[in-house]
Amino acid sequence: MNIEHIVSTRLPTPYGEFTIHGFREGDSGQEHVVLSIGDLAGKPGDEPPLVRVHSECMTGEVFGSLRCDCRPQLESAMKRLAEVGRGAIVYMRGHEGRGIGLVQKLRAYAEQDAGADTIQANAVLGLPIDARRYDAAACMLRALGVNRIRLLTNNPLKMAALAEFGIEVVEREASLTAPGPENEKYLRTKRDQMGHLADWFD
Repeated sequence: MNIEHIVSTRLPTPYGEFTIHGFREGDSGQEHVVLSIGDLAGKPGDEPPLVRVHSECMTGEVFGSLRCDCRPQLESAMKRLAEVGRGAIVYMRGHEGRGIGLVQKLRAYAEQDAGADTIQANAVLGLPIDARRYDAAACMLRALGVNRIRLLTNNPLKMAALAEFGIEVVEREASLTAPGPENEKYLRTKRDQMGHLADWFD
């Protein structure tokens, strides 16, 4: 994949000061960002940086939707990176609704309101369960000097996908957020049917 590193600049946040790196895919023009803290590349013998690959979610992160756990996961990752002092959030734009797009995600929400779970809703609409790709994420990490990571995720598919594109995942750290009445069914579906390695209900 052809991806270009356009700019890096500081980004002060409520959780600490990060550096934000802007990238653009050469073929599609899709833009992504990486939020980093500390020396990502590190020195020989350093522990690999902690990394979260996070999918864009307008409904959750902009409007505060309680139907998913995207905003709490993003905020939790920023807090965790500030605490650790070295790591990155690879923020994937174009991954809305696990890659089906914003309006299609809203159509899936309507199906969920009629009783479907998140997998059934996509199936009813003839949409893939998960259409996300992670080659761009791997390219951005390598561009920032990162080939080995500790991955902040509950999703084993992300671990496998990053490994496929040459990023060695040496350790996984769970990304747990508190479930609520609006997203309990969603989280149970991720755990029971999508293989996510977390139990929000213990």
